[in-house]
Amino acid sequence: MAKALHLVTLTLSVPVIDQLAALLIDTVAHGGSVSFMHPLSLEDARAFWHDSLAAAHRGERVVLGAYDGDILTGTLTLLLECPPNQPHRAELAKMMTALNYRGQGIAKALVEAAERIAKEKGKTLLNLDTAAEDGAAGLYEKLGYIRVGKIPGYALKPLGGLTGTIIYYKYI
Repeated sequence: MAKALHLVTLTLSVPVIDQLAALLIDTVAHGGSVSFMHPLSLEDARAFWHDSLAAAHRGERVVLGAYDGDILTGTLTLLLECPPNQPHRAELAKMMTALNYRGQGIAKALVEAAERIAKEKGKTLLNLDTAAEDGAAGLYEKLGYIRVGKIPGYALKPLGGLTGTIIYYKYI
């Protein structure tokens, strides 16, 4: 991992929204299955991140960013708001690492930071799903997440076709 890499909790601001939107658009354009289809407009990407950071401001989630200097290299969202019968649980979502920064430990650092924050907030169980094709299954398994199963044909891939999703959980 680059020495200059630092993790921060992101807040609602135009520069942050623009950085996140650019990362989301690039991820989708390169086939990343993060709920959006290619081509993803800048307006839609900005609107998504505006709403996500507004939810973070309300305490419903935490949006983490990894930076190398001023460059946003990755992001991960910790979803905290669950139904009333699940106050012990949180979910990991929207993990993305910039193409030029993959393989440098950024995703691992983001997941570990999200786990620490979840623990601090009294959560004991994390869950997530990742695309069966080109997803981060290997990373999650190395970090101790337990595979529950695979749902075939779960979502459209951003560039066309269907992909399954793999469901994971971890007690923290």
